[in-house]
Amino acid sequence: MRPVAGGGFAATGVGGVIFGRGENGVGGGRVLIGLIAAFLACVGYGAGSVLQAYAARRSADAAAARGAGGQVTETGAPTVASTVAAVLTVWFIVGSVLDVVGFAGNAVSARLIPLFLSQTIMSANLIITAVLGIFVLGIRLRLRDWLAICTVILALAVLGAAAGHEGGGSDDPVLHWGVLIALVALFAVSQLVVRRLGSRGAVAAGLAAGMLFGALAIAVRIVQGIDPLNIPTLLTDPAAWTIAIAGIGGFYLHTVALQLGSVNGATAALVVGETVIPGIIGVLLLGDTSRPGLAWLAILGFVLAIGGAVAVAVFGNATQLETPRAEHQELADHRG
Repeated sequence: MRPVAGGGFAATGVGGVIFGRGENGVGGGRVLIGLIAAFLACVGYGAGSVLQAYAARRSADAAAARGAGGQVTETGAPTVASTVAAVLTVWFIVGSVLDVVGFAGNAVSARLIPLFLSQTIMSANLIITAVLGIFVLGIRLRLRDWLAICTVILALAVLGAAAGHEGGGSDDPVLHWGVLIALVALFAVSQLVVRRLGSRGAVAAGLAAGMLFGALAIAVRIVQGIDPLNIPTLLTDPAAWTIAIAGIGGFYLHTVALQLGSVNGATAALVVGETVIPGIIGVLLLGDTSRPGLAWLAILGFVLAIGGAVAVAVFGNATQLETPRAEHQELADHRG
């Protein structure tokens, strides 16, 4: 291995064919590892969301049965105490372990394949969430939901066909600091918005969580001190701080979204947030490309994926509002 500009690396010889970028292009093994990692993240995030939603609702049911107060604010948003109580349940912890698996896959894929491809593959976690939600949460999907989900699947196939090679990282301190500052501002604003919206803030919380996770993906690509490992460089890089803050903030906001609304709607909103910004930044600033002559196909796949995810979010939120009593009964039937 040899370091190259932007914090990336190139590899020569036999090892380069398997693990890195050869002298004349992207090694097929490198791309394959990135794709596998992205799909692993997809499964981890999707299954984790369902278990966390199940835990959050069981925690709310248990608190109501005990007659516990202080669970929601005046606007209907969950209090920090209720969120912490949900996080400490067994099923939420299991879901969080799956999130860690998803994070690992996300980190690997973000450095090996274009961000618009890795983040969009992970957007398929809403499919995992929707299907598991049928069995775990008793959610009933309508034809419109399945059509939106199939749109996302089609978009992923289109993107896979059009994706070229990933660019490098970036040594520009403006970008490193810019991502961190934008992240802190976003988290502060999202707190105000979600608290103000209260019980209607599920999609807003999910979208904000997704944007934080998107910032995390950008930071993973540009962070310095990873290859080769240099601890002082890593700890002094604002991108490393972004990874830590975005991970914690995104986790918290996603939990709030799951407490407030439909797991499908919250997850789909998250998918939009974590896909759009990293995809655009990857192309404009980090050198991610499509295959020659297929830029139009990559754009089409990207738009279809976002459109499908938005549809799942809107339909999921509408279903949540239309049939709250039926879903509540399904959840109660799963209580131990």
